[in-house]
Amino acid sequence: MKAMVLHAIGQPLVPEDRPDPLPGPGEVRLRVEACAVCRTDLHVVDGDLSSPKLPLVPGHEIVGIVDAVGAGVTALVEGARVGVAWLGHTCGTCYFCDGDAENLCDAPVFTGYTRDGGFATHVLAEADFAYPLSGFDDPVAAAPLMCAGLIGWRALRMAGDGQRIGLYGLGAAAHILAQVCRWQGRDVYAFTSRGDTPAQAHALSLDARWAGSSDDKPPVELDAAIIFAPVGGLVPKALPAVRKGGRVVCGGIHMSDIPQFRYGLLWGERQLLSVANLTRADALEFLAVAPQAGVKTTTRVYALGDANQALADLRVGRYQGAGVIVP
Repeated sequence: MKAMVLHAIGQPLVPEDRPDPLPGPGEVRLRVEACAVCRTDLHVVDGDLSSPKLPLVPGHEIVGIVDAVGAGVTALVEGARVGVAWLGHTCGTCYFCDGDAENLCDAPVFTGYTRDGGFATHVLAEADFAYPLSGFDDPVAAAPLMCAGLIGWRALRMAGDGQRIGLYGLGAAAHILAQVCRWQGRDVYAFTSRGDTPAQAHALSLDARWAGSSDDKPPVELDAAIIFAPVGGLVPKALPAVRKGGRVVCGGIHMSDIPQFRYGLLWGERQLLSVANLTRADALEFLAVAPQAGVKTTTRVYALGDANQALADLRVGRYQGAGVIVP
């Protein structure tokens, strides 16, 4: 197999040839068809998330074909197309797993962080954390659904049933979620960096009601806002944009520090929430919704050897939608 490997935080990924991995009990091996590039990959490579497994193959938005099956696996067979996401294992016994909150597991394993991920030609995954994608014919289009889509879906559910939804940061997750909101009959208000007219135009092409700068006041009070950009300074900007009793959901694993703000921004029973990972139930639910909603992902394809360029382009926002590595 070939892989792009992180050996030291802050350093470029290194191309390597490795022996083909063999699946253990309960595991499957995938021939990777596509792996989307997530901002969390940047947080891992740049050291914003501490203590990754090193050396590490990043990548956790994986679509591939099962080409080897470990002992005890009966639900998946060779030749099946499946998706693999960030949550790669849970203990199944802690307080959170026992309470249907496995996304908060005390002893999790994360794909592309504490186990090798999909910036490679092959990857191992636990069969119980691989999602059948029999109805998804385009692996490149499906790859961003495995994190941007899943986390966006969980964030939307946490935002509640409000009609007017603000999306801060129109990246991979928001461009998927805007389409889901449209399908649900909701109104989307998109917030981007000041002067980012391509992102604002992209939002309007997805039928957003309004698109503007995160410094701007939207034309209406929002029922909820979801922050995808990893910028803590957006919290005190989003809070006054939502109505009393509204919610602001922080949708990323990592965010810069939230600056001090006056209590009046939170008063009125506004709620500030965070999203942590996802559950397998979230994944199965969203993967059923996405085709019904007619979600179409905007992607830029990179060869495996160009993984460093894909990360660099994401860092500075050189494309709309999602970058996808195709081995």
